[in-house]
Amino acid sequence: MAQIGIFIPIGNNGWLISKNAPQYKPSFELNKQIVQKAEGYGFDFALSMIKLRGFGGETEFWDHNLESFTLMSALGAVTDKIKLFASTAVLALPPAICARMASTIESVAPGRFGINIVTGWQGAEYEQMGLWPGNAYFGYRYDYASEYVQVMKDLWSKGKSDFKGKYFTMEDCKLSPQPAHEIKIVAAGQSGRGLEFASQYADYNFCLGVGLNTPTAFAQANERLLEAAASVGRDVGAYVLFMVITDSTDEAAEAKWQSYKDGLDVDAVAWMSTQSSKDTKADANATASKLQLPEGAVNMNMGTLVGSYEKIAGMLDEVAAVPGTKGIMLTFDDFLGGLDQFGKEIQPLMKSRQGLSNGH
Repeated sequence: MAQIGIFIPIGNNGWLISKNAPQYKPSFELNKQIVQKAEGYGFDFALSMIKLRGFGGETEFWDHNLESFTLMSALGAVTDKIKLFASTAVLALPPAICARMASTIESVAPGRFGINIVTGWQGAEYEQMGLWPGNAYFGYRYDYASEYVQVMKDLWSKGKSDFKGKYFTMEDCKLSPQPAHEIKIVAAGQSGRGLEFASQYADYNFCLGVGLNTPTAFAQANERLLEAAASVGRDVGAYVLFMVITDSTDEAAEAKWQSYKDGLDVDAVAWMSTQSSKDTKADANATASKLQLPEGAVNMNMGTLVGSYEKIAGMLDEVAAVPGTKGIMLTFDDFLGGLDQFGKEIQPLMKSRQGLSNGH
């Protein structure tokens, strides 16, 4: 059975860069309601990103963001089953501190916590704090992240680290208490080097859905991940990201989607494009390359499923059937309403989610 996850709105307005989309600020209360509702519908995991500077524009897109670890720790205390992933910005948070924060949250939510590794593609997030090492970083960020994760794994497994690398040096670094359960690692690399990193250090790798109502168009990315993992003898599954825009009829869902596109916040998208273009080393599969594409910019160019409940259920089953897919991570235009539509109307129709209750 395919896992289902929720990409919670830790930043304002979620993932729609549109003046016509729901406009809201992030809060603990909103995310608590979302994650508790998702848990009630049998969702398997929730993940929050880390974003340290937004894109501006008329909608002030992502100018308002909570911090990932503190949010997920609080959510761990008000949930019972759902797995929770926080995101670390590796340039801003030392690995030994990140490892200790993870061990703490593992105590709050035993067996339910993991970390998403964010190498960073928007230099402005770090320049504002004096933490940006320069654009040359794009060329070695996965080497940096590899050492970062190794330090954490040493601390979690042995309670100490004497790691000596190019970017990190540990001198009898201690961690106690160690986590009682394994801390799962998620990556999101799409480039060749990103997939190599994921295959060696991650348990899951995020894959971006592709296009509008083309649920299996990402299959080649899964193939590349499976090949990379097989080459090092590891099992790394894909978490595929899609936005769902749904209603009782195709026409009603399509009208919403058209309205969001008509309200595109052009200035915010222009900022995003300028930032992502600074990674001159990005290959054609890299996230930065995809973010520069103007088509679909209204929702960060992520794969989008638009249609009736029945149509969405069928397309999600197609996603789940692609080899290598271990989970599907969803975003919605209206998270609370979208979760109810998914839990009550869509999930009961999905063959890949058979047996789950449709009651909250």
